[in-house]
Amino acid sequence: MASDDIPFDRALDAKPDQVVRMSPLVRRVIANNGGPFTFTGTCTYLVGDQDVTVIDPGPADPRHSDALMKAIGTARVAQILVTHSHKDHAPGAAALKAATGAPILGCAPYHASLPPLGAARTMDASHDLTYTPDTVLNEGDAVEAPGYRLTTLATPGHAANHLAFALEPEGTLFSGDHVMAWSTTVVAPPDGSMRAYLASLAKLQDRSDTLYWPGHGGPVKNPQRFVRALAAHRRQREQAILQRLASGDRTIDAIVRNIYEHLAPSLKGAAALSVLGHLIDLGERGLVEAGDGFTLDAQFRPLP
Repeated sequence: MASDDIPFDRALDAKPDQVVRMSPLVRRVIANNGGPFTFTGTCTYLVGDQDVTVIDPGPADPRHSDALMKAIGTARVAQILVTHSHKDHAPGAAALKAATGAPILGCAPYHASLPPLGAARTMDASHDLTYTPDTVLNEGDAVEAPGYRLTTLATPGHAANHLAFALEPEGTLFSGDHVMAWSTTVVAPPDGSMRAYLASLAKLQDRSDTLYWPGHGGPVKNPQRFVRALAAHRRQREQAILQRLASGDRTIDAIVRNIYEHLAPSLKGAAALSVLGHLIDLGERGLVEAGDGFTLDAQFRPLP
């Protein structure tokens, strides 16, 4: 399956700062941080109208904080949930806690992974290193407020500390950056793990959520079909990498050049990290080896 076969939905007419009613329980406010990796900006969600749970308060941007406070109005903020500690999702939690007194719950703080044999920690800069939750949530942990319940799912892959939150009674899922309707997810080692990402996709395939509310872009409709398409795309990408190695490519640069022929230059760095993620997974399965360890500039070869 090519990425063209994934049923992407890039339609989104909302603008930053606007409060949009998405469902009886869910409202959305988009941050003013659009870009190649954030699409139109980070989606912050407000669950409930009187006892509000804020999910992913976004970047450290006073404009976005002001928009959230206007949306909250006189309601009580019961808690602030964070799916993962990237800078476009977590930093706004501190300002919101200061303004409302609500506790921060969610993913664990970021801890730098040991790089593969001295590789640069390329993803450290993307994390909010000041993020400090009051309570770390784990698989199955639930938070409640009058009229709804949010249950935690561990969904590592995009980030090692990534979580999703299932909303009852609506039967929907806040998927963070794990699954988004507008694009595939960046899985960048060492913090990102292709093996963990695929296992998290498999976990979601076993669920019956009717809709996903992602960290960027519009809702993921027919999510089981979409998740199956994402998993098939990653399997196809894995086979393409193995074919390039069999054809003589030995570097990530060569693989990216041949597989991602029409990709914008600004996105090739992310593609290289994704290829590295696949190669690390293939190495763990005994299908590929690297002469000097699994790094961006290593020499790779297939194993029989």
